[in-house]
Amino acid sequence: MTDTKGSKPGKSLGRDVNRVRAKIFNMVSTGVVDEPINRLYDIISIVALVLNLFAAFAITFDYMEEHYKGLLLTIEAVTVFFFAVDYVLRLFTAKALYPKLSESQSLVKYIFSFAGIIDLLSFLPYYLPVFFPMGSAVFRLFRVARILRLFRINSYYDQLNVIAEVIVSKKQQLMASVFIILILMMASSLCMYSVEHDAQPEIFQNAFSGIWWATSTLLTVGYGDIYPVTITGKILGIIISFLGVGMVAIPTGIISAGFVEQYQRLKTVGTFAEEENIHFIRVRLSDRDGWVGKKISEIGLPKDIMIVAIQRRGETIIPRGSAVLEKNDLIVMCAEKTKEIQPIALKDITIGEGHSWNGVAIKDLDISRQSFIFMIRRDGKAMIPNGNLIIRAGDSVLLYEKHVNNQNLV
Repeated sequence: MTDTKGSKPGKSLGRDVNRVRAKIFNMVSTGVVDEPINRLYDIISIVALVLNLFAAFAITFDYMEEHYKGLLLTIEAVTVFFFAVDYVLRLFTAKALYPKLSESQSLVKYIFSFAGIIDLLSFLPYYLPVFFPMGSAVFRLFRVARILRLFRINSYYDQLNVIAEVIVSKKQQLMASVFIILILMMASSLCMYSVEHDAQPEIFQNAFSGIWWATSTLLTVGYGDIYPVTITGKILGIIISFLGVGMVAIPTGIISAGFVEQYQRLKTVGTFAEEENIHFIRVRLSDRDGWVGKKISEIGLPKDIMIVAIQRRGETIIPRGSAVLEKNDLIVMCAEKTKEIQPIALKDITIGEGHSWNGVAIKDLDISRQSFIFMIRRDGKAMIPNGNLIIRAGDSVLLYEKHVNNQNLV
């Protein structure tokens, strides 16, 4: 009895820690704006990053350094301290980001992830000169890592997501084109070195000099610091220049085609969404349903809802008002969209691996009392939720939010 009673406070404490961790995880996760504090934290993060980058650029100007050096250094100190606090919070919520791993494994995985390294480099080089004064000039180079934090704003803009989706979808074609460019670059450098080395040995000293020339020529940059002087070298340079224009056009065409495909897909989805003015619902009748044994005219459907088909024992019946409903009938109902009434606030949340609800029972979720989970879709099947049901990654949670404008609808 003593052990049982003693374990309850431990479980309660662990549940409280997980609840706090879930709240903080939602707060530091960019783009999760379901609560005011989460939205406020995102705003503070963006403002801190913009101010930090502004101070880093502004202090490079003599006038700004002479008149506003103290202010700019203060801005940098405050924003870098915020980055450090943000990193500590993300360490604390690493378990929520990787729920399938243990505490130590999730912590290590976040620390060595790309996002974790960027977060660490956002503040650590600022404090390292305190312990290693001789390396302050080198540490300042790592300030560029703060710029990479701007990619977190990607969560707010679908346009940036489209660019990422296009690159990911076309990554194999892009890698193939880059591989071809590298082969052509190496071949061009060796050819030009062989032709020009005797004529200008101080310019084309080795194969690397040829690579530098091939890079500037194939990528159509043309710095002009290295160029051929022999007739053979000039002819070869003309040929390689033409090939360079074609090679650079290949990845450009691949990305352009990807944008066109993505635009057509979004346009098609948008067109279907605009043209769909009727909702269809399928319902299977059981022996306990009150409609069994009744005529369609007797069940009292609203005037804007009608039964358009009945599937019974492998046959499809177009019903009339006198049709009698039977057990195991699959009835198809349709309803026209109504735009005049107050819309119902429904949310369809897809649970990812790092979502704070992943692996948590519904009764343990920390959600508003004005929110209700009325359905969960898992593996293509609809599930009626209960308190003990554990949410998994990949589930679609349908959430109803009760607001002042639609309280009378509940």
